[in-house]
Amino acid sequence: MAGIAIVLDLLKKSHNKHTFHSSSSLSSAAALSAVATAPFASRFLFGSFEPRVAYCDAAAALDDDYLAAIRKMSADALQFEPPTYIPSSKVYNIQPKPLFSAFEFRALAMTTVRSLLMFYLPLLEPKPASEDDDDFLNNAAEERRADLIVPLKKSVKQIARETTVVTTRRVLERLAISYVSQRMAWKLLKDVPQSTLRKAGRGWSTHVYIYKVSQTTLRGHFLGIAASWTVQVGIEIYRCVVRYVKPKPEEEGEEQVEIAEQAKDLGNKVVGITVRCGASLVFAAIGAGICSCLMRPSTGQWIGCALGDLAGPMVVSICLQKTLQADG
Repeated sequence: MAGIAIVLDLLKKSHNKHTFHSSSSLSSAAALSAVATAPFASRFLFGSFEPRVAYCDAAAALDDDYLAAIRKMSADALQFEPPTYIPSSKVYNIQPKPLFSAFEFRALAMTTVRSLLMFYLPLLEPKPASEDDDDFLNNAAEERRADLIVPLKKSVKQIARETTVVTTRRVLERLAISYVSQRMAWKLLKDVPQSTLRKAGRGWSTHVYIYKVSQTTLRGHFLGIAASWTVQVGIEIYRCVVRYVKPKPEEEGEEQVEIAEQAKDLGNKVVGITVRCGASLVFAAIGAGICSCLMRPSTGQWIGCALGDLAGPMVVSICLQKTLQADG
């Protein structure tokens, strides 16, 4: 009875002083009922059983117009001021090179000089003297003219091929940016020598460092190899189509046989190009990893990649020749 009297007294006082929200009335009633359940006789032994309850009715004073105004302000802020996200630990800064970078003055000049030296340096090698002195005096001018024109044609073809490969790589870079994830595109387009320098300062062991540099070179050199494969296969397909469209006069009667042979020959050439390009990519990655440990990281990576790119097709050709000779 004492508990019921206390509850009624508190309810009368709260009714006279304040008007509460329905939720607060329920919470206070629940708290007071909990107090009423504890008998007075046991409080001197176990202490007070009065629970502490905190409630807030601040939301009751907010009207619908105020809430609508807050929603409108939030929507305007999100629309006109996009949120700024905290960047991750690694920022993928992708900066592709210009599409026609192969036709810039410096790049085109280096390609021209390299191609001219490739085909004109063999002419400086001494040739054995001719046995017929009379024929030598008559044909010297013609041989000199022919020797100068043929390497020039080959040099022009080599320049066109290299510029086409570089331009194809720029196209593949833009395709990678558009259709590949940002992380993978960054790995394919990253500056490999600078990445090698960063890896050199991380304190890795030798085998881990070689593996990481080889992996980075494999990804960074992939688009170049893919561009070279595309150009070489395109050239072979063009030659096959030209032979089919414009056959030689003595071979017109064997047209059906030539089509089958040309298709088979084209398939063999594509397989050979694929094997050589794959070997070039793998050897370039291995060479970059090894040479980056023997000298300055960025320079060693570049030299090892170039050496592996040249040595890969040669090693594969030698192995295939030995294999064919052993089978024969």
